Amino acid sequence: MKPLRKKLAQYRAPQEAKAKGIYPYFTPISSEQNTEVLVHGKKVLMFGSNSYLGLTNHPKIKEAAKAAIDKYGTGCAGSPFLNGTLDIHIRLQDELCEFLGKDAVMLFSAGFLANSGTIPCITGRNDFVYFDERDHASIMEGKQITFAANYKYKHLNLDDLERLLQKNNPDDGKLVVTDGVFSMEGDVAQVDKMVELCNKYNATLMVDEAHGLGVFGREGRGVCDHFNQLPNVDIVMGTFSKSLASIGGFIAADADTINWMKHNVRPYIFTASMTPATTASVLEALHIMRSEPERQKALWDNTHYAMKAFRDLGFEIGNTETPIIPLFVRDNDKTFLLTHMLLEEGIFVTPVIAPAVQSQDTLIRVALMATHTKAQIDFAVDKIHQCFKKLEIL
Repeated sequence: MKPLRKKLAQYRAPQEAKAKGIYPYFTPISSEQNTEVLVHGKKVLMFGSNSYLGLTNHPKIKEAAKAAIDKYGTGCAGSPFLNGTLDIHIRLQDELCEFLGKDAVMLFSAGFLANSGTIPCITGRNDFVYFDERDHASIMEGKQITFAANYKYKHLNLDDLERLLQKNNPDDGKLVVTDGVFSMEGDVAQVDKMVELCNKYNATLMVDEAHGLGVFGREGRGVCDHFNQLPNVDIVMGTFSKSLASIGGFIAADADTINWMKHNVRPYIFTASMTPATTASVLEALHIMRSEPERQKALWDNTHYAMKAFRDLGFEIGNTETPIIPLFVRDNDKTFLLTHMLLEEGIFVTPVIAPAVQSQDTLIRVALMATHTKAQIDFAVDKIHQCFKKLEIL
């Protein structure tokens, strides 16, 4: 066996979990993403989705996607840089500019590419990148690729961030990158205080709004808008695979930044464009999100209802302030076993283990949607409570 293959063959963790009957990944779903889905022919309640506004099966979005395929076909067969820019891409960019109040927007085929491509593109050997220790993997990927020096600050600890910023000169190129909503534990960056800090030390601030769009702010503009800081955040990143019911991502910033990036971000220049169907889906989802504020209200009603139910039963849910509710287990095997037990009971949740969280902080991640009913939440909370009690976690 060749050395590389031999090394890879030593990775046996999935096989070990499968042997125990608790492997939780790649579960095949044979229905649309909704509050109820089909798994192995059985109806289960979905509490593991990022479809916060419940738009993935909206009839108007489906119709828009079908119409786009009829008009443009199924793909662009090239990158935006060459033959892959459609008029609906331009339209989406323009509408996002207006929505976010930014000069310019560029689209990516995946949200991961937006972060991992932007950070190394706009920073270089004489620059500095500062990142929260719990930032998303796409941010971690970007800071690993850049030639800039990297500084990790303690989670949401702005005193620690300031300590690091003080080490550099005012004229040094400095980029501070943070999640707006931290996707595993549901806590929120203090964007208002981060803006003050970045202005004080002449640093550029980039906020990942992947889990903030549709959830926070006016008409779902995100965490930056929630803190009334959207005009003051230099770079806003977002994704289309959560509240906006499709796939892809974007960067919104000033015109000069976007001009540089459009001609230098390799994952943008060398990756095929968002498909016509996905682009049309995002456009329609954006229209629905803005015209139906009751969805955002329903999401928060469900969030507060579920949070209270879990807290009243004694669950440890950390510092979440969002529809992402972490139920701490603090044991890898029990986290996997709980996921399996709950699926058997008709509840789909997601396990979170290292490296997504620290090894001692494993958890079950419960995600709320605007379209969940109180009866569905009650059923899920009861089943989760029963399973936690069986494993003596509560």
